[in-house]
Amino acid sequence: MDKFRMMFQFLQSNQESFMNGICGIMALASAQMYSAFEFSCPCMPEYNYTYGIGLLVIPPIWFFLLGFVLNNNVSVLAEEWKRPTGSRTKDPTILRYMFCSITQRSLIAPALWVSVTLMDGKSFLCAFSINLDIEKFGNSSFVKGMSETEKIRLLARIPCKDLFENQEIRVAATRYIKCISQACGWIFLLMMTFTAFLIRAIRPCFTQAAFLKTKYWSHYIDIERKMFDETCKEHAKSFAKVCIHQYFENISGEMQSLHRHRSGQDDSGDEGEDKRSDEDKLLGIRAQDDMNKVLWNWHTCKPALALRKDQMDGENSSKLNGKINEGFNGFANGHAHETKKREWAVYYSKV
Repeated sequence: MDKFRMMFQFLQSNQESFMNGICGIMALASAQMYSAFEFSCPCMPEYNYTYGIGLLVIPPIWFFLLGFVLNNNVSVLAEEWKRPTGSRTKDPTILRYMFCSITQRSLIAPALWVSVTLMDGKSFLCAFSINLDIEKFGNSSFVKGMSETEKIRLLARIPCKDLFENQEIRVAATRYIKCISQACGWIFLLMMTFTAFLIRAIRPCFTQAAFLKTKYWSHYIDIERKMFDETCKEHAKSFAKVCIHQYFENISGEMQSLHRHRSGQDDSGDEGEDKRSDEDKLLGIRAQDDMNKVLWNWHTCKPALALRKDQMDGENSSKLNGKINEGFNGFANGHAHETKKREWAVYYSKV
């Protein structure tokens, strides 16, 4: 359990690497699922197009939504978007940056699925086999005399090896459609790569200052949420510990005093130090209603992003005033500068 906890803490501290790893795993899973998927075209004019296009579109949509579900920043984005304004204004550019970052990672697995599907060509063949001109692929004398409905039914059977009689025409038509499908796959990869290049490389060159600002504050929102959760956990742990200690002290006060008397003063000192540390971690919030009020205020009115310097200046000025007052009192008492007293030791000899 300790190893899993350390691994989980490492992944939480390196969330960007963790999300990149999740995207890579999803991409590999999509490719593995497609290779393990048994493609079976219905070979019917009414369902071929729906099945082929559905296989090309529906799994990428599922992978896209799964990428949003597995991304922890989605909840951060939703909270930042829906929270009341309060003392902290909302910046639409930060929300837009976070949404674009989540979308970019979520598009990796769907893009890989579409690429693999187009490179394989089976779904493309199933969807568009009824649109072929069978006379271009060999001897089509057996087609003469067929009605238009019979021709469409015959073309719908091209993806099925066992249902189409003329294998020569079937092989030629299959190669033709797969060639078009692979060309579409390479065009799709080129478009995705070029779009990613534009997003990752060119955008910071034009708006570098705005890009750095949105990136900084998006990281700040994420880190602030993590630190707030950690602080709440520490407070809850200390609150529970103090509450349990007080409960046992109230119930068994005489036994505890007897135990302290027998064990000595060292244990009581250690316990006192632990209590003081737990009391400090409570930060002055010692009641359920107070904690609920703090949490509600944090949600409804987050503090403004302007650190107060007046407290630090007040402390420094008080220290400076204290030194000035000490010096003034020294002058008033007639000894402005304290001189170090020298100690003399005198030794007498009996000789």
